[in-house]
Amino acid sequence: MTDWLLDAVCGLLLLVLAGGALHVRQLYAGVLLFIAFGLVLALVWARLGAADLALAEAAIGAGLTGVLLFAALARQPLEGSEPHLSGRRRLAAVLVLLPLLILLLPQLAPLATLHAPLPARIEAAMPHSGVGHPVTAVLLNIRAWDTLLELAVLLLALLGARQLGPARLQLDAPWPLLRAWGRALAPLLVLAGGYILWRGAESPGGAFQAGALLAAGIVLLRLAGALPAVRWSFWPLRLLVLLGLLLFVAVAGGCAVFGAGWLSYPAGWAKPLILFIEAAATLAIAASLSLLVIGDEPEPRA
Repeated sequence: MTDWLLDAVCGLLLLVLAGGALHVRQLYAGVLLFIAFGLVLALVWARLGAADLALAEAAIGAGLTGVLLFAALARQPLEGSEPHLSGRRRLAAVLVLLPLLILLLPQLAPLATLHAPLPARIEAAMPHSGVGHPVTAVLLNIRAWDTLLELAVLLLALLGARQLGPARLQLDAPWPLLRAWGRALAPLLVLAGGYILWRGAESPGGAFQAGALLAAGIVLLRLAGALPAVRWSFWPLRLLVLLGLLLFVAVAGGCAVFGAGWLSYPAGWAKPLILFIEAAATLAIAASLSLLVIGDEPEPRA
């Protein structure tokens, strides 16, 4: 009974926060509601047993995305920044979304049968995947192309954000308490990121979660004044951003030459290649997210 009550409260809270984030008139309040929605959604994923998604949602969906939304909000003018949607536009949005929802419902109907063939197929492929966790096996072996394309999308997002101009975050001189806590917490975030990366082969974790934690440590140290400005013009940083994607493509090409095909790992090489890709992707993700949040921002004001 307690579990059902907790799940019902979380589900209702998700709907309330989502509706509030969409319809609140103040953009600042909308961003706060969105971050709260992400945290509750992470709890829901954890309740469903999807620890990987819970980690990703808490670190990226609620954390870094919230920071990016606040950075975008800082670009908005103080006057007239609230969205104004007329009744006609809202009706047009409903008329567009309603047919899409009708088309989507028949595709969701087979889920009600509770018969999914994919878990059995993944279980059969696990002995040859090189890892002990099914999510990692899917993302880095069975459907490794998906992860490769995700890294490409992250790179394109970074390049697209740079076309909007440099960040306008005006960083004041850090508080002494922030400086002290930042120097103490950042090494712990690095250790946690390394642990999540290593454990990702056998339990929930992996490159995206580890990279988000490393990026959080970099942002924290920058806010605490312990790191210099993160500049796109620094060529080793640009190389680090490209590292994950380039090495992933290199492994795919090597598998095509020496293995059974693109990203079809040779026998006995699956685990070391996956760890190699994950380590490179972690550094690339951390560099990309750091540049998205604090890249090329002005120096702190004295």
